[in-house]
Amino acid sequence: MAVYTPLSAAELGALIDAYDVGQLVSAKGIAEGVSNSNWLVETTTGRFILTMYEARVAVADLPFFLGLLDHLAARGSPVPRTIHDRQGAAYRMVGGKSVALIQFLPGLSVDFASPAQARAVGEALAGLHRNAADFPHTRANTMALPAWRELFEGCSEEGLASIDPALPPMVSEELAVLGEQWPAALPRSVIHADLFPDNVLLLGERVSGLIDFYFACTDLAAYDLAVTHSAWCFARDGDFRPEVAAALMEGYAAARPLSEEERTALPILARGAALRFMATRSYDWLHTPADALVTRKDPLEFAQRLAFYREAGAAAFA
Repeated sequence: MAVYTPLSAAELGALIDAYDVGQLVSAKGIAEGVSNSNWLVETTTGRFILTMYEARVAVADLPFFLGLLDHLAARGSPVPRTIHDRQGAAYRMVGGKSVALIQFLPGLSVDFASPAQARAVGEALAGLHRNAADFPHTRANTMALPAWRELFEGCSEEGLASIDPALPPMVSEELAVLGEQWPAALPRSVIHADLFPDNVLLLGERVSGLIDFYFACTDLAAYDLAVTHSAWCFARDGDFRPEVAAALMEGYAAARPLSEEERTALPILARGAALRFMATRSYDWLHTPADALVTRKDPLEFAQRLAFYREAGAAAFA
C-alpha cells in the first residue's frame, strides 16, 4: 500500500481542522502510488486528496509543484487545485514531513485507451503546455540525460546483464547516440514528464484530471509529448498501436501545432523517453529490497519500446 507514514484519527482530524473544508468524516489510505503517502479524505463539504511527501519529493520543490497546479487550474487545465490552509499556506508540516490537501477530481484511469481517449489526452497535454506559458517559475529536469547515466552507473554492467544480457550494449549505445543527437533549440515549457495512463483520469472520452505532477519541470515540450507517446501507444504485449498513436498526435497538434523541427526530433526524443524509464526501472529492479511493499516494474518493457523507436523512426509519429 502507499501509506508509509500512518496518521492517527486524532492527527488527521487536527490536520483537517487547519483548513476551511468542514469537519473530517473519513480518511482512507490509497494503495496506488509508490513515492508518497496518500489518503482519500471526506469532510462535511466534499472529498479531497491528502498527500504526505516522503523521501523523493523535496520540500524546496513544493512551491513549484503546488503553485503550478493552482496556475494551470486557474487557466482551465483539468488539474486539481491546491487547498490552502486558513493562513493561506499551500502545505503544512506534520512530524517533520510536508503535507498538502488537494482537490479531488472524478474519473478513472484506463489500461487500454481508445483512439478517442488518446486524442483527448493529446489535447489536454497541449493545453497544459499552452497554459503554462506564463507560469513565472522554473525547475530543472532532475531526470534528464545526466541522471540516466548516473542511474545506469548505479546498476553496473553486471547488474544490467542480470536483467537481460542485451541491456548493457543497448544502454551504452543509446547513451552515446543521445549525447550526440539530443536537440536543444526546441520550444520549452513546463512539462509533466510522467504522463502515464495512471496519471490521467477519464470520464468516458473526456479527460477529467491530470494528476501527480511531482516530476514536472522546465524542458522541451516535444519531449513531454514523446514521453506520453511511449506511455500510451503500446498494448500490454508490447505491440505498437498505430491508431492510438495517430489519435494522440492529432489531438496534440490540434491544440498546439508542432514545428517541423519538433516533428523531426520526435524519434530521438522518444528513444530518450524509453531510456529514461529503462533507467529508473532498472535501478529500482536491482535495488528494491525483496520484502518491500512496492511492486517493481519491468525495465524490459521499455527496452522493447526503445528497440521499436530505433527501428520505426519517424513512422511512429505519422
